[in-house]
Amino acid sequence: MAVDQDKNRQRVKQLLKKPGNSLCADCGAADPEWASYTLGTFVCQSCSGLHRNIAQISKVKSVLLDPWRSSEVELMDSFGNDAVRAKYEQQVPAFYYRPSHTDCMLLREQWIRAKYERKEFIHVEKQEPYTAGYREGVLWKRGRDNGQYLSRKFILSEREGVLKYFIKNDAREPKAIMKIDSVNACFQPLKIGIAHGLQITYLKDNSTRNIFVYHEDGKEMVDWFNAIRAVRFRYLQGAFPVASVSELLPKLTRSYIKEGYMEKTGPKHTEGFKKRWFSMDDRRLMYFKDPLDAYARGEVFIGSEDNSYTVVPGLPQGVQGNHWQFGITILTPDRKFLLACETERDQIEWMGAIQSAIDRPMLPHEYAVEAYFKHKP
Repeated sequence: MAVDQDKNRQRVKQLLKKPGNSLCADCGAADPEWASYTLGTFVCQSCSGLHRNIAQISKVKSVLLDPWRSSEVELMDSFGNDAVRAKYEQQVPAFYYRPSHTDCMLLREQWIRAKYERKEFIHVEKQEPYTAGYREGVLWKRGRDNGQYLSRKFILSEREGVLKYFIKNDAREPKAIMKIDSVNACFQPLKIGIAHGLQITYLKDNSTRNIFVYHEDGKEMVDWFNAIRAVRFRYLQGAFPVASVSELLPKLTRSYIKEGYMEKTGPKHTEGFKKRWFSMDDRRLMYFKDPLDAYARGEVFIGSEDNSYTVVPGLPQGVQGNHWQFGITILTPDRKFLLACETERDQIEWMGAIQSAIDRPMLPHEYAVEAYFKHKP
């Protein structure tokens, strides 16, 4: 028996070398060491834990540590990741967010449930909550001033090209109207402190406005997220008719390039440095007093090197007042911005994030954004 167990385990290990099996079937993480022996897929340890939430469909065991029956090995051999994906992902909409191993638990869990439990990509009618172009529902929204979460009605309308919310369910006029051309959404469970927390941003008078929402039902929250992506996808297809799908997908929603605390001083460089929360969103470097503030205290446009934008480590000689020692100087055509990081690692990461924007040539519409920043009071 022990000999058979060892033989079976070696056979399963060999199956990992077959095309498609070297990456997790659900999140793409390298070198999966777990398997669903009822579905026939190889998955990473993190996704194996999520499969346990659908134990009536998927049963998992370790490739390296658990005993394997010959019948289970045969099933793994007859299916494998590519074959199972071909079945359960056969009709995933182009706009639908496919999470990676770096994404939050909520996105990965709902992706797994959508595939295997609800079979949303086999039965297209089950995709209606996020493909219809219209969605209405109630979300908990964080108050701008007091930080309390209150129930608010939200409506997403592709026909109107807006996302809006209302203070009361029967209110005629919305409290805020967000044009879909500037709306972004990203899950921020750690920042918000809520597992299902979603940050929605949009431009109001060309300044970034943040709202933070959640729903107790994880499926509801991910459906809202993909509904926003669907509406933005079709908007962008109309706005850029010659663009390919692969060119449009990165523009549907985006995560921040980097976020975290830095110190900053004022334009005269004589004021004391103050600790602020910074968010790098495309070419906008924004700073807030609190991470969950609705509006930034200030925004810095980061252009390209060809347009005289540079970033260098350290601070100019003679600058004082910073508590943190790892300085960063951003030079724009108009002024210098002086920042300080707590650790050298933070400095390196922020320098890399800012440099990534500087290395990219500016697109035509970005010159208009730059002009706005230059004439901003």
